[in-house]
Amino acid sequence: MYKSRQRGFTLVEIAIVLVIIGLLLGGILKGQQLISSARVRNMADQNTGIQAAYFGFIDRYRQIPGDMPPALACSAITSTITACGASPFGAATVGGNQNGRIDSWVEAGAIWAHLSAAGFINGTYPGVTGNVAAYEGGVLSGNVPGNAFQQPIFLGYTDDYDGGGSTSTVRLAYAYGAGVTASLLRELDVKLDDGAPGTGVVRSTVSAVKNGETAVGGTNFGAGGTAGREVLLWNSTFGPACVTNPDTATATYNVDSDNTRCNAVYLY
Repeated sequence: MYKSRQRGFTLVEIAIVLVIIGLLLGGILKGQQLISSARVRNMADQNTGIQAAYFGFIDRYRQIPGDMPPALACSAITSTITACGASPFGAATVGGNQNGRIDSWVEAGAIWAHLSAAGFINGTYPGVTGNVAAYEGGVLSGNVPGNAFQQPIFLGYTDDYDGGGSTSTVRLAYAYGAGVTASLLRELDVKLDDGAPGTGVVRSTVSAVKNGETAVGGTNFGAGGTAGREVLLWNSTFGPACVTNPDTATATYNVDSDNTRCNAVYLY
């Protein structure tokens, strides 16, 4: 009687399969690394462009974008800025109080209208953001530019960043926008600064509001945001903390966190 014999895999065949699997996994991981690096580069480049636009505007108009009074912006830049009205532009509303700092939600939105109208940044932004809700929804409404994750970026005077164990002073800061993980922020910090969330020019934002902005007469940008969509703060409700031991000298990025509401600022 004929007996069939079942033939198993040889060691060579198994080794070949394992090599193929290893190559596929390596390719996937490498691809993910390249995507992450591209996103970090995009975030860094966007800030570089905004920084150049900000100082270029000051050099040309001798005014701070966003803080420039509405009527002056209409006459000096263009009369097509939203709500300019007729000359002498008494109905103008998009602009600031000329106090030397971007310290209200109106001014935080107006900066994008001024920079875009003057040709310093691409796009057209009406910049109508009278409150935090309007600013947070600004990407969808077309009033505020967004980052690679379609979250609003921000430029203004704030102290809502990691002080590294010291008091955070109110400074002009660019917020990269939420929608990223702590591991991406650490990669960005290493690329541009020292890799620490509480020192240098790149700082992590914090999970609780600070009050320095209010003390100097401005809006507290860290307050009043919708949970999980804050312009400046990260929220642990949406995942593990973005930073371990925040606001201390031992603060580190929590690279194991899957929280995608992390954020960081670049201090100008």
